Amino acid sequence: MNLKEWAELQGVHHVTAYRWFREGKLPVPARRVGRLILVDPTATATATTVAATTAVYARVSSAGQGADLDRQVARVTTWATGQGLAVDRVVTEVGSALDGRCKKFLALLRDPRVSTIVVERRDRFARFGAECVEAALAAQGRRLLVVDPAEVDDDLVGDVTEILTSLCARLYGRRAAANRVRRAVEAIGSDVS
Repeated sequence: MNLKEWAELQGVHHVTAYRWFREGKLPVPARRVGRLILVDPTATATATTVAATTAVYARVSSAGQGADLDRQVARVTTWATGQGLAVDRVVTEVGSALDGRCKKFLALLRDPRVSTIVVERRDRFARFGAECVEAALAAQGRRLLVVDPAEVDDDLVGDVTEILTSLCARLYGRRAAANRVRRAVEAIGSDVS
């Protein structure tokens, strides 16, 4: 099987797989034949199961919540070890999940060696579309474990809350931008007078 096909099966971008091949970091045996890079498909299953890891992911919204982040990591790690999972990696991140740009979480999703991701609550990794992320991982034979699933059970209430949260974030962002523009215009106007 060629490298591009292997990368698609593993959920890795083909450019990343090529870089791994060049750097000698490809987790399966591969060889160059002319312009093609061929991967041994029988070694793919073995390498994937051997290299499977469990990662704990914790996130807080602001840098001032460092102590909360440490406590979150401790709770999730304790829960995972209590479930018989050997925690191989702990990934922490500071930033909002509203925009979906949690770079470290996205890196975990792209890494085919991570077979299990453990989080405290669904809103720690995504405000919207958590079910889609879980389904995509399940389709790859991977899983996302949520320590505290006791969230709002009513789907309608949860959906409305998520929508309002998103709209408020956009509104306050626009209002702040409008205020900055107004202050800049006032400052320029007072300099001209």
